[in-house]
Amino acid sequence: MRRISVIDIGKTNVKLAMVGLDSGSELAVLTRPNTPLAAPPYRHFDTEGHWQFILDGLAVFQGRFGVDGIAVTTHGASGALLDAAGNLAVPILDYEDPGPDSVAAEYDRLRPDFADTGTPRLPGGLNLGAQIHWQFARDPGLAARTATVLTYPQYWAFRLTGVRSCDVTSLGCHSDLWLPGQGALSPLCAQLGIQHKIAPRRRPDDILGPVLPEIAARCGLSADTPVVCGIHDSNASLYPYLLARPAPFSVVSTGTWIVVMAVGAEQRAPAEDTQINTDAMGNPSPSVRFMGGRTYETLTQGMTGVPDAAAIRAVSDQRIMLLPDPNATGAFTARAPRWQGPAPAPGSGTCAVAVSYYLALLTANALDQIGARGPIVVEGSFARNADWLRMLATACGKPVSATESATGTSLGAALLFAPRGAGNAVAQTVPPDPALTRYVRDWRGAIGITP
Repeated sequence: MRRISVIDIGKTNVKLAMVGLDSGSELAVLTRPNTPLAAPPYRHFDTEGHWQFILDGLAVFQGRFGVDGIAVTTHGASGALLDAAGNLAVPILDYEDPGPDSVAAEYDRLRPDFADTGTPRLPGGLNLGAQIHWQFARDPGLAARTATVLTYPQYWAFRLTGVRSCDVTSLGCHSDLWLPGQGALSPLCAQLGIQHKIAPRRRPDDILGPVLPEIAARCGLSADTPVVCGIHDSNASLYPYLLARPAPFSVVSTGTWIVVMAVGAEQRAPAEDTQINTDAMGNPSPSVRFMGGRTYETLTQGMTGVPDAAAIRAVSDQRIMLLPDPNATGAFTARAPRWQGPAPAPGSGTCAVAVSYYLALLTANALDQIGARGPIVVEGSFARNADWLRMLATACGKPVSATESATGTSLGAALLFAPRGAGNAVAQTVPPDPALTRYVRDWRGAIGITP
């Protein structure tokens, strides 16, 4: 198994990555925007558009490289309800659709306690249990039509192999459906009437089978091309380090979401908006997540250039600071966003630096919330943001390692085929910057955090 095609369904983009296990790197990446369809019955994902993109991409990769195996990783908070024939009983809900909020009071009476599930109460459809509850409530015949519930990576694995399954990293991703301390389904599954409809649980690295004959023919694949069960994307980022590193350590997976995961963390009382994920080994994993990438893109108006030295000096000299907004995490969720100091022009280099510092400081706070210890490794898009990395290292008081993978989840998913303990290659290690120490102190003081 040398060349693995990884289907990576992110919230912003759908990606198909060709990973070389010999080199531990991505040989090629194809992308497609993950644009939801604003059409009845509610805003939902374009599964058929994604499917054609996946098939076309597999054919391209087979022609260019040869595909030895296929792995799937996806964002969390999604699942597929299949009818008896194996078709979608209803489209896959975009978890940002506000529909589930319309029956929030009824759902809150059903959901288990955070102490049992490690799942915080989240808006819209970010709790998979809330999605299913709302879907059943708005369509009285749906529960009867639903024969099988699949977690999202396994929906795509099912389309490739015809085998129905779930994995615990996806069930354990703020779904309300899983008890991480017990390794079992939560009582909510029985209350929703789906306890016997949830597909069999498999390890993420289990081989479900070869691709279906029609898939092999369509893409030019070998008839025996294997497909693994698949894994939740943040846990895919964590997986190489679980294999290669002793605890304690932390992984920060970045993209639309910034997800902070601690292995071997100090015991802490649960803090607001933290959660307990379940890692690929089936163990509870304390985590925090917030929409860092979405916030950066919104506030910088999609700026792609690298800020210059003058922008960095302006932020420092004028003490330009962004203070926490509703997309932040933990104790900051209720605070309105505000600028301290002269507000920079949207899309400017000064704005990009200040927003990078802000998101790095939130990330450092998240690491502290879950009692993170040991080395910090950064995956994904912010691993290429030098300002964010310098501020994170300074705020945490220790060097931060950044990986060179453009798609931090891809190698972890590919390693489901060959778990040889190889982590992502470290492109750089960024030390704390003494010049930023005062900025950290002033920012924390502005929001009431004392050393």
